[in-house]
Amino acid sequence: MNLAIIPARGGSKRIPRKNIKLFCGKPMIAWSIEAALQSGCFDQVIVSTDDEEIAEVARCYGATVPFMRPAELSDDHTGTIPVIRHGIEWFHAQGQSVEHTCCLYATAPFVSPEDIRRGFDTLAEVGCDYAFSVTSYAFPIQRAIRLNAEGRVEMFNTEHFNTRSQDLEEAYHDAGQFYWGRSDAWLQGRMIFNPGSTPVVLPRHRVQDIDTPEDWVRAEWLFKAMQAETQ
Repeated sequence: MNLAIIPARGGSKRIPRKNIKLFCGKPMIAWSIEAALQSGCFDQVIVSTDDEEIAEVARCYGATVPFMRPAELSDDHTGTIPVIRHGIEWFHAQGQSVEHTCCLYATAPFVSPEDIRRGFDTLAEVGCDYAFSVTSYAFPIQRAIRLNAEGRVEMFNTEHFNTRSQDLEEAYHDAGQFYWGRSDAWLQGRMIFNPGSTPVVLPRHRVQDIDTPEDWVRAEWLFKAMQAETQ
């Protein structure tokens, strides 16, 4: 079985009720659920939550909520891997074998069915532990600066002050959309950011962290612009 697990706990702090707050006319989580269903990759699309309201919204948009996530996996310090492992173990306890599992974040309205399929194809073709979405940094990280205790500027890597941008190695970061993995990798707690993983590269304009109200406004502007382009 191929399983999609969408983690969506109820305790968002910076944007209250973020997982079900309306984003461009739909609860945020609805965009992830619909992309998962439209991808055609999954035998089941489930939401792992500790919150009954989130569970009800998830069901309304076509996901299932076969269990409520326990409190010990629903605090601010619980990582993604234990939550996904819990979901896989629940299905195994019901006598259902899970071969591949995709963690799909509830706050990823830019995720597309095509990219989810591409992630699965990459996992299958390469034979890696994980295949997950990444995108490139817009500026060379080797020339990044920090502000010191006196409010002055310091370079992280002073040796690159005179290095041309085009001569620096391109760097990538987690796009925060989806993480395909072999179920044994999730169960064994293997790290996602390691040589056993393969990237699924996305263009920067389709990647947006949504952690603050300012992020939310920017994301809606970008999302509406992208929708207008396709109409």
